[in-house]
Amino acid sequence: MKNIDACVFDAYGTLFNVAAAANRCRDALAGKADELSALWRTKQLEYTWLRSLMGDYVDFKQITGDGLDYALDTLDINDTALRDRLMNLYLELDAYPEVVDVLKVLNDGGIPSAILSNGSPDMLSSATENAGIKDLLADVYSVDEPKVYKPDPRVYQLAVDGLAIAAERICFMSSNAWDVAGAAHFGFRVVWVNRFGQKRERLPGQPEHEISTLAELPALLGLKT
Repeated sequence: MKNIDACVFDAYGTLFNVAAAANRCRDALAGKADELSALWRTKQLEYTWLRSLMGDYVDFKQITGDGLDYALDTLDINDTALRDRLMNLYLELDAYPEVVDVLKVLNDGGIPSAILSNGSPDMLSSATENAGIKDLLADVYSVDEPKVYKPDPRVYQLAVDGLAIAAERICFMSSNAWDVAGAAHFGFRVVWVNRFGQKRERLPGQPEHEISTLAELPALLGLKT
């Protein structure tokens, strides 16, 4: 990929493992950890889209809590302490193992990195600090500014305006197929980090490249690791 002036990353599922909170509570969830994690994530995303369509924005922390409450209710789990523990753990999600090294390679190669996320500013601050990547980022952009969620074009415009770099010179990474479609349709150069072996969405906007982990990104950009 040539003529790339910046790399912009989605956060949840791309840099941070969204299953980490439930994984740490496997004993308390008594065999329901995987089911809860999947349902929690599904409702979390659905609520961002539905609230955007309804014109009724609330921040991602409330969205995340609402999705968790739906998942717990569906699985007949009534445990306030466990609910609080899961929410607190979501603020400290584990980064995928290659993330720190990849961001260092980009910085050493003169390519600034930023996050563009549905996450609220406090959630993203906590996550980046916990993962040890805050100092490796040029900036962090949150939907809390336009108060609408991805894939609304106003969200992707945040990175263009904030970095003062044209969309076609920004490489955008996401693990979420719908986000990939939205970003590509907007005009970013998109690399799909297909961690979960998803199929392509039947939507306008296709990735320029598909990789399985971010460890493959530096080579795409012609950088030595």
